[in-house]
Amino acid sequence: MKPPPFAYECPRDVAEAVALLAAHGGDARPLAGGQSLVPLLNFRLARPAVLVDLNRIEALARIRVGDGALRIGAMARQAAVEADADVARGWPILPAAIGHIAHPQIRNRGTVGGSLAHNDPAAELPAVMLALDAEMIAQGPQGQRTIAAREFFAGTMETALRPDELLTEIRVPALPEGTGWGFQEAARRQGDFALVAVAVVLKPDGARVVVTGTGDGPAHMEAAEAVVAERGTDADACEAAGDAAAAASEPADDPHAPAWYRQKLVTALTRRACREAVIRMGR
Repeated sequence: MKPPPFAYECPRDVAEAVALLAAHGGDARPLAGGQSLVPLLNFRLARPAVLVDLNRIEALARIRVGDGALRIGAMARQAAVEADADVARGWPILPAAIGHIAHPQIRNRGTVGGSLAHNDPAAELPAVMLALDAEMIAQGPQGQRTIAAREFFAGTMETALRPDELLTEIRVPALPEGTGWGFQEAARRQGDFALVAVAVVLKPDGARVVVTGTGDGPAHMEAAEAVVAERGTDADACEAAGDAAAAASEPADDPHAPAWYRQKLVTALTRRACREAVIRMGR
């Protein structure tokens, strides 16, 4: 398959990229790593009139720690985040989850911002960013705005980004001392999209339980979070949290797995991720 015809623009900075998106409106699409967009073009499921290539904007590829947060440029490659020592030290759930994304060749090209803006309903990074209470920084013609992860992921391959806005940075707050985390995923084969994935972050002041693969995108399992908040980290809390997460999930049958199977995966993976997080809280 070959993509439909399109015009090509290659801006050198964020301001130029935003101006191009604003000028072309919904007819333009930003090109990041291309690991999601290029297949859509080749299958002609996407037909933008203009591609705005972001790969020469070096400022968007930075990874740094500052102002009490991890700051990931939207064009940072997934492999770079996976290998970053500061990320591994302060936000270890991120490299753990990235290791489940496709294969090394894909992670070498795929970008963090591209995955988040694409928001595939079975993708790992949206779930982890939701569990970490991350913020997305968007730049548009009217300036910059900050979008909480809870508000950013709007549905299947939909986000709160406007057509003339560009995702420029992801800010992940520092995890307090004593935080535990767990990430579990089940896929048909290593590197496939998740049938179900679960991210659990247990902080001294609260819990985050996020499930993906069962609906339109990552979903907070508030009932499971309430169970952990009520019972703490006793032996039965994770068992009950898994039951609560499964009860709140509403997967549908599809060619990859029946709904009942995904629901059982939610139970099992939530329990495992929760147990991992409890163990890590004590380290």
